[in-house]
Amino acid sequence: MAKRTLETGTQDLLAHVEDGVAVIVMNRPERRNALSGGMLTAMSRMLSEAESDPAVACVVLTGAGGAFCAGGDVKGMADGTGGGSTAAAGADLDSRIFSQRISQRGTAAKLYRMPKPTIAAIPGAAAGAGLSLALSCDLRIAAENAVMTTAFARVGFSGDYGGTYFLSQLVGTAKARELYYLSDRIDMKEAHRLGLVNWVVPAAELEAKTRELAQRLAKGPRVAYRYMKENINRVATGADVEECMDLEATHHVHTGFTEDHKEAAKAFVEKRDPVFKGR
Repeated sequence: MAKRTLETGTQDLLAHVEDGVAVIVMNRPERRNALSGGMLTAMSRMLSEAESDPAVACVVLTGAGGAFCAGGDVKGMADGTGGGSTAAAGADLDSRIFSQRISQRGTAAKLYRMPKPTIAAIPGAAAGAGLSLALSCDLRIAAENAVMTTAFARVGFSGDYGGTYFLSQLVGTAKARELYYLSDRIDMKEAHRLGLVNWVVPAAELEAKTRELAQRLAKGPRVAYRYMKENINRVATGADVEECMDLEATHHVHTGFTEDHKEAAKAFVEKRDPVFKGR
């Protein structure tokens, strides 16, 4: 499939679709891809489109220029030019809170809940809300020279974009408290040990390894992936064992009626790889 460039409406975010994979690139390298209002608004729209686009089977979120995302633009906050808020200039407190809630639901929550696999490809620093966005993805692959930090305590913030939820799910509340309160930097060896990243690769190999992983997912059984993700998310949100097992049963029987399952069963007998069609 030919590469299709998507119009995001801002140079702060680039996006394209190729071979079933939507790649969304945070593009403010001069600020280590710190968030801007335009970037977040565009990201929300691109993720919504990717979720409903039948040509997209997998979503990759990454950053330009050797960084993932530094989170909120602290320099912009300090000089009054904006720090990643999607609220209108001069908006009151309630309007700002409402605007941020909508933004978080359209970005981090969308990456977490959309019925398609999502990957964060981390070429460098992932900090603050940037770390939150990375943790909201299903899988994370990082360059070995990347670093992570919650960063919020260092700038007097409590944290946003779901980081407290995602981090607590991955490492438990005790470790999450440590990482939030102290805001220490974590290298990728430690991040991998903690389960914050799935793979660590040389920086020069990150793009190729990410593409390989994304295309493998894009060629997989889309309906089964959708229900796997829903099953796991239901566990994460605290459902009891019977509810989770009932949901598993419903989804498992459902996928048994798909063309993909029938093709996989036939391929197993014929000792070949299945060719999935996502239905």
